[in-house]
Amino acid sequence: MQKNKIKIDLSIIILNYNGQFWLKKLLPTLKKNYLDKTKYQVELIVVDNASTDDSVKLMRKNFKWATTIESGRNGGFAFGNNVAIKGNQARYVMLLNSDTEFLNNKQSDLDQIIEYMDQNKEVAMVSPRVELSDGSLDPACHRGEPTPWTSFAYFTGLEKLFPKIKFFSGYHQSYKDLKTIHEVDACTGAAMIVRNSAIKKVGMLDEIFFMYAEDLDWCKRFRDAGYKIVFYPKIKIIHHKYKSGIKSSNKKTASFTQQHFYKTMLQYYDKHYKNKYPKFVRKIVEYFVLIKTDVR
Repeated sequence: MQKNKIKIDLSIIILNYNGQFWLKKLLPTLKKNYLDKTKYQVELIVVDNASTDDSVKLMRKNFKWATTIESGRNGGFAFGNNVAIKGNQARYVMLLNSDTEFLNNKQSDLDQIIEYMDQNKEVAMVSPRVELSDGSLDPACHRGEPTPWTSFAYFTGLEKLFPKIKFFSGYHQSYKDLKTIHEVDACTGAAMIVRNSAIKKVGMLDEIFFMYAEDLDWCKRFRDAGYKIVFYPKIKIIHHKYKSGIKSSNKKTASFTQQHFYKTMLQYYDKHYKNKYPKFVRKIVEYFVLIKTDVR
């Protein structure tokens, strides 16, 4: 007779690709500041996308309390996360970048977000306040829908000139009160908690996006299905954004990253807006995405 499996409340998924440097920094803070203190059943899954830096060896030697899955290939962000999302039975799943950090004194207490989502069934996704290393907000965790207009206002600098005017600051919704819990259009795949029952209705991440834009696309699909996405500033997670190449950056990698950002932004436009606007609008979008990039 089989024993009943423990019901998992939260499944934290970390996608890794040559991120041994960051895993060694993140995992101790995650365990000490959250996993060892939570009242819920929480599991950690690290999916490795064919790393060549001995990340898997590190995980199985030093972090045996985590489940390590080898995806078999570097199929991109959506592909790697979907490996762990498919068949996942946890009530909630969290996508978490390896270059993040959990804070002490309950600043990164995800239990609060679980309780909030338990009480608000219409909410499919919640983002904590994701901060950069200097304590400022990572704007990617607090975004509006990148329509052609909001994207134009962002790329031309109109949003920066008029950050509190809704008409111009739609891309990062900076006109909203960042100290209160409120709805946003989109957050970042670097740290998002998602209701699993909603995933089963909306579907997993779209693997046409190799990296970047898959989080925007997922958020839009949840909104289109009638769910809400919420920014929850009471809980904070540090994102060491732009520093993930400390141990491995080179010009080739930077160029590869920029090309994928460029490609996926156009893929996003083609998927959601191509048939809604004249062809010349795509040319404008193509021009501005090319001259200005913003990576996760």
